[in-house]
Amino acid sequence: MKKNVLITGSSHGIGAAAAIAFAKEGYNVGVTANKNPEGAEKVAAECEKYGAKTKIFVCDVSKHDACKKMIDDFIEYFGHIDVLINNAGGALQIPDGPKGRFVDMPMEYWDSQIALNLSSAAYTSRYAAEDMIKKGIKGSIINVSSIHSEVTWVHRRMLPYSAGKGGLNMFTKALGVELIKYGINVNGIAPGLVFTKLAERYSEADLASFSRKIPYGTGGTVDDIVPMMLFLADKEKSKFIVGQTIFIDGGQSVDGSIESMNFEF
Repeated sequence: MKKNVLITGSSHGIGAAAAIAFAKEGYNVGVTANKNPEGAEKVAAECEKYGAKTKIFVCDVSKHDACKKMIDDFIEYFGHIDVLINNAGGALQIPDGPKGRFVDMPMEYWDSQIALNLSSAAYTSRYAAEDMIKKGIKGSIINVSSIHSEVTWVHRRMLPYSAGKGGLNMFTKALGVELIKYGINVNGIAPGLVFTKLAERYSEADLASFSRKIPYGTGGTVDDIVPMMLFLADKEKSKFIVGQTIFIDGGQSVDGSIESMNFEF
C-alpha cells in the first residue's frame, strides 16, 4: 500500500522538489499552497506523471483553524497520513522602517513571523500526530528549519525569523521525545543558502559574497536537501534518529563565523 505525505509550502522551491521526489519514490502526495496555486498545480501534475495520487490544499498555515481543516481534509481524502513535512516558512514580507533596531519593529510583523515559522508546525503536527496515534501509524514528522536558527544577520528584518526557527529546533526535540514512544519519529533539517527561485531576489554580488564565505565554497541546491527528507521519512533507515535537526549548509553553521551574514538585502 502506498504511503501518503503532506508537504506544506510545496508550490515552489525545496517543497516542490520534495513533492516530486516523494512521488518518484511511490508516495501519494498532498501539495499545499497559499499565494501560489498555479505553482501547486504544476507540481501536482508533475507528481501524477509518476503515478502518485495527488491533491492540492490551499492553506494559510499561520492560521490554526486553516491547518486543522487542511489535515482533516487530507485524512478524509487519503485515509491517513504517514509523513508530514512542515516546510512552509520565510521572511519575505519585510516591513518598512529603520534597519537594525528591534525597537522599531512592528509587533504585527513579529507575530506573523512566529506564526509562520514556528506555530504553523505545531498546528499541523498536533492533528497529524493525533491521527497517527489513533490509527497506530508509525509515521514521520519532518520540520524544515534554517541555518538562521543557529546564526543570523544583525539586521532586525531577520530577527523574528531566526527566533521562530530556533524555537522550531527545540519544538522538534521536545516533540521527538514525546512521540517516539508511539513509533513516530520527529526530526528536522536546517538548510543554508539554497539556490532556488527565491534566491533570485538577491543580487549576484551578494550571492557571490555569501558563497565565498561558506566553507564548501558555494550554496547548495534542492538536490542537496531533498535526499535527507527521503531518508528521514524511511523508517527502516532512520528509526533511531529522534528529535534531531540536521544542518545542510556547506559547513557554515560550524565555521564559527557570522561575518557573511551581515551584508544588506
